[in-house]
Amino acid sequence: MRLRPSLVAVVASLSLVACSSWNPFAAGDGKLAALKPVRNPVRTAEIWRASVGDSGAFVLQPALAGDAVFAAGRDGKVVKLQGGKIVWKTDVGVTVSGGVGSDGQLVLVASPKGDVIALDGASGQIRWKVKVNAEVLAAPAVSDGIVVVRSADSRLFGLEPGNGKQRWVYQRATPPLALRSSAGVVLDDKLILAGFPGGKLAALNPANGSLMWEGTVAIPRGATELERVADITSLPVMSARATCAVAYQGRVACFDMSNGSTLWTRDLSSSRGLDVDERHVFVTDEKGAVHALDLSNGASAWKQDQLAGRSPGRPRVIGGYVIVGDGFGDIHVLRRDDGTLVGRSRVVSSAITADPQRAGSDVVVQTQNGTIYALGVQ
Repeated sequence: MRLRPSLVAVVASLSLVACSSWNPFAAGDGKLAALKPVRNPVRTAEIWRASVGDSGAFVLQPALAGDAVFAAGRDGKVVKLQGGKIVWKTDVGVTVSGGVGSDGQLVLVASPKGDVIALDGASGQIRWKVKVNAEVLAAPAVSDGIVVVRSADSRLFGLEPGNGKQRWVYQRATPPLALRSSAGVVLDDKLILAGFPGGKLAALNPANGSLMWEGTVAIPRGATELERVADITSLPVMSARATCAVAYQGRVACFDMSNGSTLWTRDLSSSRGLDVDERHVFVTDEKGAVHALDLSNGASAWKQDQLAGRSPGRPRVIGGYVIVGDGFGDIHVLRRDDGTLVGRSRVVSSAITADPQRAGSDVVVQTQNGTIYALGVQ
C-alpha cells in the first residue's frame, strides 16, 4: 500500500469502517438494538469445539480439506483437527498474520514480515520457508501445482509447492489511498481471481501469472481521495454461470467466466463479502443488511435488515440456509428462499471476523479469541 504520511490517520480510521467486525458500531449510531426472539427456530447443534491462539488484529481463517480442519493463532501455533481433536500442533516460530491455506497435502501460513511457511498436511513438519518481502494479511492459496500468496500491497506471488521457489509475480498500479484487507485470491486449476483497490477484478493464468481478463466492479468517484476509495476487500465468488465481486463504496458486479464481459452491476457497498448459489448472489452491505440478488440480472429477491449495528460478516450458503456471523459472536441463520431469520447460536462472546467455512451441511467458525467450532443446522 502506498500512502502519503498525511493519509495514514485517515486509513486507520477507514480500516475500522471497512472491516467493521473490529468496530461493531461502525454501521450504526452506537446504540445496539436488542435481537428479536426467533419464532419456531431451526435447531443448531455444536458438533465439536477446540481452541487455537487468538487472532489479535489479524483475520485468520480455518482451512478445510476432506475431514480435516487446519487453523492457526497469531502466536505461531498451527494445528490440524479431525472431529475437533488435535492431530498435530506445530509452532512455526513467527507471528501468523495470514492463513490458513491448504489442499490437505500442504498447509500454508504467512507473517507480517513476509515469511511464507509450508507444513506437511499429514505430519505438521515444516517443509519450507521463504520470504516475499512484504506484509501478508491473507491466507495463501494452493491448488493444482501452484501456491499463490497475496501481499498487503496487492502483489501476487506464484510459488512452487515443492520448495517455495518464486515462479512469477503479478503487480499493478494501485491508488494512493487503499484499505487494508485480509482478502486473498480464489484459485482453481484454470484461473486465479483477485479483487484490487480501485474496483478492478482480475483473472490470471496460474501457470505464469499473466492477465487473462479484467473487469470493472466499481469506478472511483468523488472530489477527495477518501471519496474515491472503491476497493474490493472481500473474495470474489464463482458459479457455473458467472463470477461476482463487490466493492466498498462501489457496486456488486457479475461477469462472464470465459472473457470477463460484464453481465450486470448493482449499486451496493460492501467490505464484508458475498456468496452465490444457482439462483442468487447474497451480500452483506455496509449498514449490516443482508441482500439476495437475482444471479441473472441483479434484481432484488429479498433484504434482511434486522442485523444492523451488529457488524454481520460474509454470508455463506449452507443447504437451505444463509449463515452469517457477527461482531458479537452470534451465528444467524436465514432462510435462503426469503431471508427470514430462523435460527441463532452463540458459542462464545467473541467477534467472528473470519468467514464461516462450509463443511458439507455443517459450518466451521473461528472466532477472534481463537475458539474454533463446527455447527450443524437442521
